[in-house]
Amino acid sequence: MQYPGGSVSDMEQRKRRKEKKRTGKIGGLKKYTVITAAAFVYAVGVSLFVDPNNIAPGGVTGISIVANRLVPIGTGTLILLLNVPILLFAVWKFGLKMAVSTIYATALIAVFTNFLSGFPAATDDRLLASLAGGILSAVSIGVIFREGATTGGMDIVVKALRLKFPHLKTGNLFFAADAVVVTASALVFRDIDAALYAAIAATCTSLVLDIVLYGRDEAKLLYIISGRPEEIRARILAELAVGATLIEGRGAYSGERKQVLLCAVKKPVFPRVERIVREEDADSFLIVTSASEIFGEGYKSYFNERI
Repeated sequence: MQYPGGSVSDMEQRKRRKEKKRTGKIGGLKKYTVITAAAFVYAVGVSLFVDPNNIAPGGVTGISIVANRLVPIGTGTLILLLNVPILLFAVWKFGLKMAVSTIYATALIAVFTNFLSGFPAATDDRLLASLAGGILSAVSIGVIFREGATTGGMDIVVKALRLKFPHLKTGNLFFAADAVVVTASALVFRDIDAALYAAIAATCTSLVLDIVLYGRDEAKLLYIISGRPEEIRARILAELAVGATLIEGRGAYSGERKQVLLCAVKKPVFPRVERIVREEDADSFLIVTSASEIFGEGYKSYFNERI
């Protein structure tokens, strides 16, 4: 059937395009709102914790903190200036779309850092400052990464390395890069304590960043060899809603055929599985090992982009 504006299919396509465009605008607004909030959190960690306590935790931010003691330029401004060549690399390597959000995040961090530098330090305790600064930096970097952007500096270099070496975790790469800056800060500040506190901040950032990006999805991998596999399987499925797989096996000595129950459970659930096995068959053979990563239903998706 034809309408003055075109066929039904044409009208439907236009409607879908409008809906997609509207959804894209909402998604874009949400993305940049989240990046703005994360950039502010990052600046808080720098201006109120690590910078006033002479802690240079690594990366371009750490270099900027050290350079700020040598030249009369604000730390935020130095962060922006040092990022210029790196941002040009980002445009070349990742394209303009990713670079735009990264430039936005980097510029905001610079502005917020200079603004907050006028406020007094949140604490004079350097240990607390290094811990708080490291955690705030990790959370903000992780959130910005999840939005498809970076905070500039080593984030871009690390992202490029992750594409080439996907088996390396982001936090570990940051830690390796930060170690160089931390060592340099000890020489510039002539204060070994400052370097040690910076190392604490860098370590804290590395650990928390991996948690923010990948989550604590470590689990227990169980092999249950029992004379009552069906009863155990039924209770695990019914009481815990945990998937399991029955594997055909045979005893090496007796030659007797047995079913081996294989299942992966998150750590908090493991004691309940152990209780079920004990109640159903106290003589069962239970092998417990750790699984560092699990993909599939209930865990991480195969199709999520590895950051």
